Amino acid sequence: MPEDDAEAVKWYGKAAEQGNAGAQCLLGVMYANGEGVLEDYVRAYSWYNLAAAQGTKPAIENKDNLRKRMTAEQIAEAQKLSAELFERINQSE
Repeated sequence: MPEDDAEAVKWYGKAAEQGNAGAQCLLGVMYANGEGVLEDYVRAYSWYNLAAAQGTKPAIENKDNLRKRMTAEQIAEAQKLSAELFERINQSE
């Protein structure tokens, strides 16, 4: 993993946890592709889900595409993680 990808994940993560939909979508991309982090479809889907809920079109498309590669159990886990992230983000506002 290149260092700059790991650094990008760090900064996208900070912005994503403040509710930034663009950063949430980009963080989803990083997790989906294993850039700067280990590939993790559950985390990718959860970040896409949060960005999609804010109307971010690429996140909606990416979430739909990723869903086709996930099991029902992974999707359920991602939905649960999305809810936890949503709560954490809203508590920090």
